[in-house]
Amino acid sequence: MTASMTRYAGPISQAAVHAHALVANGFAEDQALAEVLDRYPPDLFDINLYDYDDEGQVSLRTGARGRLNGAELLEAIQQGRLWVNMRDVERGWPELWQATMAEFDRIMGEAYPGLKAVSRNGQLILSSPKARVPYHFDASGVILFHMRGRKRLFVFPGDEAHLPERSMEQVIARQTTEEIPYVRAFEQDAQAIDLEPGQALTWPFFAPHRVENLDRFCVSLSVDFQTWSSRLRRGALYTNAVVRSRGGAPRSTDQMGTPELAARWAASVLLKKTGALKSRLENFERDFVPQAGAVDGAGRLNAEAAGGQG
Repeated sequence: MTASMTRYAGPISQAAVHAHALVANGFAEDQALAEVLDRYPPDLFDINLYDYDDEGQVSLRTGARGRLNGAELLEAIQQGRLWVNMRDVERGWPELWQATMAEFDRIMGEAYPGLKAVSRNGQLILSSPKARVPYHFDASGVILFHMRGRKRLFVFPGDEAHLPERSMEQVIARQTTEEIPYVRAFEQDAQAIDLEPGQALTWPFFAPHRVENLDRFCVSLSVDFQTWSSRLRRGALYTNAVVRSRGGAPRSTDQMGTPELAARWAASVLLKKTGALKSRLENFERDFVPQAGAVDGAGRLNAEAAGGQG
């Protein structure tokens, strides 16, 4: 493994663990979680179940929120194999977001004083004891605040072999989900980190990673953030996706300096406004609802249960 795990500019070159103080506030306790599940906007729920073949290749099933109350939904997650993302925590749970931002500013100021986040967004992740998230990347910087349970993250180098730009373009342009091509041989290149409650993890921008829960129900808050550098790169990748969809062969963003990246970012703003590439992720077919006692915590979807999904 090289000294840096990323080919992208930025102060975060390796995965690193930091202490945080969110656990003492009780945000990850059953009562607090059941209450927030009761009131959380249903349109901000992503309920996923990942299935794997013998080669580690993944298929995704998506679930509907259903009509369970908060305590019942929490019980289903704690018993199953579900991965629940509650998006836009800044809107859905402002008290948690305020406390998290204080910790974010402290950690970034101490560990990465040159980093300036120009945007921030949070998602609360509730995941079953045996849940696993496949090999993927986030099109942003990330700090993962872990609050309950134990989980293991595998962080991979962000080079072209592990993170092809063509795959990045497809994810950023919402032509596919965050999963990217994976082969088992990648595992020898991974940095494995076990997280305990009260620990937060940072890793290089865009670095591929995968996650395994270690036989315990887990609660984490993922804060996605952009710097101007990452924003320019993301916009350039979107523009390249549009160019490629028209039969072009755009240059790799690795070969672009800041002026060209900025120009491609500006182009991406206009391309998005004109709907140059229609998202293919708008209408996932949902095929289960959470249900305590059901296999994997996934019950049969019917019209009544589906009615609870926003």
